[in-house]
Amino acid sequence: MAVTKSKTRYNIGPACRQLAKHLLSGTAKPKPAKSSSSSLQALTVAAMALPGLIMSAAYAAEDDDVNFQYGHYQEGKRNLYNVQNNKNPIEVDSLLGRAKISLTDRIKFAFNYTQDTWSGATPITTAPLVLGGNRAIQADTITRPRRTITTGASPYLNGEILLNKNFIPLRQNSRGKVTGEDTQLVHTLSSASPETRKQGDFKLGYEWDEAALDVGGGISVENDYESRFGNINGRWDFNQKLTSLNLGLSYTNSDTSAILDHDSSPYITKTAFLDRIEQVNALKIMHGNREDWATTLGLTQVLNKDALIETSIGYTRSTGYMENPYKAMTVVFVDPDQQTKNLTGNVQAFLEQRPDQRNQLTLGGRYIQHIDMLDSALHLGYHFFHDDWDINAHTFDADWVQPIGNTWTVTPRVRYYSQDAADFYSPYLLSKQAYSKVTYNESTGTFSTVSYDPQKLPANFSSDQRLSGFGALSGGVTVNKQFSKAVSLEAGFEYYTHAGSLKLAGGGEGDYADFNYYVANAALKVNLSALDSGGHSNHADHAAHSHHGGHGPAGVMFDHMLSKTNDVMVGYRFMYSRQAGNMLHGSNPVSDLDIVNNGCGKGLNGCRLTPTYMNMSMHMLDIMVAPTDWLNLMLMPQFMDMDMNLRELNGAPPVKPGGHVHTGTGHATGGVGDTGIYALVKVFDKPMHHVHAGLGLSAPTGDVGIKLRRTHRQDEGFIHYGMQLGSGTWDFKPSLTYTGKLDDWSWGAQISGTKRLENKNASGFAFGDIFQSTAWGGYSLTRWLSASVRGVYTLQGAVNGQFNPTQGTVNGKLVNNVNPSAGPMDFPSSYGGRYWDVGFGLNAVVPSGPLAGNSFGFEWLQPVNTDVNGYQLDRDGALSASWSIMF
Repeated sequence: MAVTKSKTRYNIGPACRQLAKHLLSGTAKPKPAKSSSSSLQALTVAAMALPGLIMSAAYAAEDDDVNFQYGHYQEGKRNLYNVQNNKNPIEVDSLLGRAKISLTDRIKFAFNYTQDTWSGATPITTAPLVLGGNRAIQADTITRPRRTITTGASPYLNGEILLNKNFIPLRQNSRGKVTGEDTQLVHTLSSASPETRKQGDFKLGYEWDEAALDVGGGISVENDYESRFGNINGRWDFNQKLTSLNLGLSYTNSDTSAILDHDSSPYITKTAFLDRIEQVNALKIMHGNREDWATTLGLTQVLNKDALIETSIGYTRSTGYMENPYKAMTVVFVDPDQQTKNLTGNVQAFLEQRPDQRNQLTLGGRYIQHIDMLDSALHLGYHFFHDDWDINAHTFDADWVQPIGNTWTVTPRVRYYSQDAADFYSPYLLSKQAYSKVTYNESTGTFSTVSYDPQKLPANFSSDQRLSGFGALSGGVTVNKQFSKAVSLEAGFEYYTHAGSLKLAGGGEGDYADFNYYVANAALKVNLSALDSGGHSNHADHAAHSHHGGHGPAGVMFDHMLSKTNDVMVGYRFMYSRQAGNMLHGSNPVSDLDIVNNGCGKGLNGCRLTPTYMNMSMHMLDIMVAPTDWLNLMLMPQFMDMDMNLRELNGAPPVKPGGHVHTGTGHATGGVGDTGIYALVKVFDKPMHHVHAGLGLSAPTGDVGIKLRRTHRQDEGFIHYGMQLGSGTWDFKPSLTYTGKLDDWSWGAQISGTKRLENKNASGFAFGDIFQSTAWGGYSLTRWLSASVRGVYTLQGAVNGQFNPTQGTVNGKLVNNVNPSAGPMDFPSSYGGRYWDVGFGLNAVVPSGPLAGNSFGFEWLQPVNTDVNGYQLDRDGALSASWSIMF
């Protein structure tokens, strides 16, 4: 049992682990997973043939289940040596939802949804420290002896440095005097605004007695990258099912459409990619296509009732655009013919150039041993990677899975990784030629400028740290708590040290590239098969009747209570809303000129931008328990993502010289939202009528300090109020709900509100209070399907206060407050309003079978009337979808 139990608990935090792997490996972009691990599937299937406890645990691994996981990846700050690092390091919030469902005894269906939101500072190139690529932005032009620096690009990618006759960089003091050699390198950092990736994939499989076949596919989408993939996997069991052979094939087609950074792009040489760059107005967009074919072959062998071993071999061929469009190579051009004591080096940045194909080979093995005496399991693994870029990588890992009591499992782990550098990797390039020089033609008596010879540069080059030689050592632990046969919670933490000195046999990158990072995750797992096998054949009736007619419309929160002591409900809600169309003032559409003149307050130069649409998505877990029949407790964590597109207003005033203008065509944010903690109390309960009150607190776990990255030579300050991830304040959320039922008819009403308990949050503002009332009626079309109609009225106040002033530079000049003021979305008065909506919904409960009792709800909320404060986009509507299971 422990062998397969440990197996099923081995892959804790797959989203974050895969994410960390992509962040640190030599790939241009994080790529979607092409298929589930055939080796892990083979391990489970092979273990099913084992007698006794091992077999029963292995079977659990194939049960129908639903999992939700949140993960957080956080890097530490890089060492910038003589410059204080004020940039936030890269961090990633990840959400993973997955489900496995048996359509029949032999047909299986699985699907996954993954969402990652990235932000923070990451290396764009590596350069000699004496260049000062990370120095603070000062005035527009600074002149020093032998050195002239022009700001306007952040980070600084170009300039001049001094070298001696041996081409070693020289350090200078503030007066330009040489004080010695300086070979220190440093990563040049560039900050990135939040970016969200969304991936959905599926797998459909058929199982025979001694074989299985599944096909799958999916798509991964982000602003600058889209990947489509498909796969087919087969498994054959033989030797009385003690041996399993697995074969898989996958294909991925990816398109890059990267907007090159407005600030750094003019300072980066892109001549090798002119045929890939499209000019769209003021934007330069890099296009590229990539194809990946991959195949894997795996063998799993059960050695005895306590041990098994698995081996695998894989091959991947990648062709097409392999570069990362956001990485540059620093090239120091030095004319060796200079007749001076020291040499002047002209530092230029080039977009990295990688080979247009890559052949990759992987070999792996894993051994799992159950320790009877301790009822534990040991996992030992080794994987080898080789490609024709001369990267050889080794991974060693070990897990110890230790059950504690009947409901706890603790899994400590250790992992070591080492890789060689790619053959075209270099921290920076030294080219012994002039970047440009003026020559005199005696025969014509004219001067001409001669540029560098690109043939003297390597065909491929990259300073991407993921292609360097390094090692990484990590240690972590996962804790699992089994609350019942059906529900378990897991939490994991792993800490990594990345260093060139950890590379096998030495010779790794310098300590300038060392950094630490951690991965933390938490998961909720619901075993649907355990619900059915545990004598819950009455789940459907329980779901439909134990809380007075079933759920209300999917868009109604706190619509029902659990009526029996010790009942538990686990659920998931998805809410999507969109604003688009006309800009409104009150209930009336307004012209661009009206917004220009009145939408940005009095005394200002006028509005320049307005939103064209805004999308908001919210993922929420519902965890409800009933300690008594009159009290329910709820925990509701949220994960948010939003995106807004902007356009310039017709009639916008011209920009004053040196003026501060909020720029950009769109923004996106995403991550953890606020967390709700609620208690529902039964007030009145009769067969036809039920009343309960809700008392809740919303904890400010969502970030309200998100800022726009510096661009167009200016700091940008906070992103718009409505794009922050939470309220930033503790909020009181009361509600009062009435429901009723008679035969096939049901009805209900609710009043609810949100009262901000603080006048302002850490960023200086507070959202307005909210009052909402709603009423609905429903009719059961069948025993398992019902329809509903409801009306909603919502009143929300405007934002109170405003963002704290943010000091920054604009065009090289210090500005006391660079917070945006370019459009109505930047002003507190243009939030809140009065809204009337009508909703149309469907609710369904699976009536029988292994998934009996699973409840699903869908509702579309259609705006009827909108009366906004200030100037705001009209509303298109909102979609709510929910799933829940009770036990």
